Amino acid sequence: MKSILVPVDFSEQAKYAAKVATDIAKISNAKIYLLHMLELPTGVIDPSSYGSSSNAPTALLFLKRAHEKFEEFKKLSFFKGLEVEDSVQFHKAFDGIIEESENKKVDLIVMGSKGTSGLEEMLIGSNTEKVVRNSKIPVLVIKNEIDHFKIENVVFASNFEKKNKASFQKILDFVSLFNARIHLLKINTISNFETTKESSDAIRNFINNYDLGDYTLNIYNDTSVEAGIINFSSVIDADVILINTSGRKGLSYLFTGSIGKDISNHAELPVITFKV
Repeated sequence: MKSILVPVDFSEQAKYAAKVATDIAKISNAKIYLLHMLELPTGVIDPSSYGSSSNAPTALLFLKRAHEKFEEFKKLSFFKGLEVEDSVQFHKAFDGIIEESENKKVDLIVMGSKGTSGLEEMLIGSNTEKVVRNSKIPVLVIKNEIDHFKIENVVFASNFEKKNKASFQKILDFVSLFNARIHLLKINTISNFETTKESSDAIRNFINNYDLGDYTLNIYNDTSVEAGIINFSSVIDADVILINTSGRKGLSYLFTGSIGKDISNHAELPVITFKV
C-alpha cells in the first residue's frame, strides 16, 4: 500500500478516521493525502476559476480558513513521522473525493461516520454512503475512536458466488498486510437454507487456487444474514468486517435483501468495502 486518502471535514469523526489511517500508514509506509472539499455558499464561486469576480475575496477567505484549520489538524500527534499532504478543493464533496482518489491513485480511502447507529441510518444520501457505494477503491469506514488500530481477525462475509471473486485477491492482499487471520463466513438462514456440505463446497470452490495464509471456514446459522454477520463477528472478537459492494446495489449486493441495515445499525466494528 503506497497511499491513503482521508476526506476531512474537521469533525471528531474525521479525526478518528485520520488516526486509523496513520496506524495503517505506519505499517505500510504509505503516504497520507488529507482532502477537504470546500462547498461554498450559493453565489460564492471558486476564485481559481474566476479570480476577477467580485465574489473572489469571499471565496479566498473560506479557502484561507480551511488551510488554517489544516495547519492545526496536522499538528495532531499521530501524524508525527509520516508523509502527509493536504489539499483544499472547490467541489461537491462526493464527486471530489472520488475524483481525487482516482487522480492520486490511492490504495485506500478512510472515512469517518457520525454516530454509533451505523452507516445506513446515518449516511443514506450522505457523502460517505455515496463513496462506499461508488468507489472503485476500497473504503474503510470508522465510526468510533480507536486507540490503536490493529487487525488480527477479519470476517469476510459472502455468498461465495463466482461473480464475487473479482476483488478477492485485493482482499487477501489487504489482510496479509496485517498478517491477520481471515474468517470466511457464509450465513445460513431458514429462508435460504443450505446443508453444511453445500455451503462448505461453495466456499472451497471459491477459494480454490488462492493462497489464503491463516484462515478459517465458517457456516453460521442465524435468523438473518445481517444478524449472523454481527453475531459471528462478536463471537470471534473480530477487528473488522469486510464485504463486497457494487455501484448498482451498494451494501446489499451480495445477499438477498439488504445486509446494510442491521450491520450498519448495530455493528460497532470498522467496515471495509471492496467493489466487485
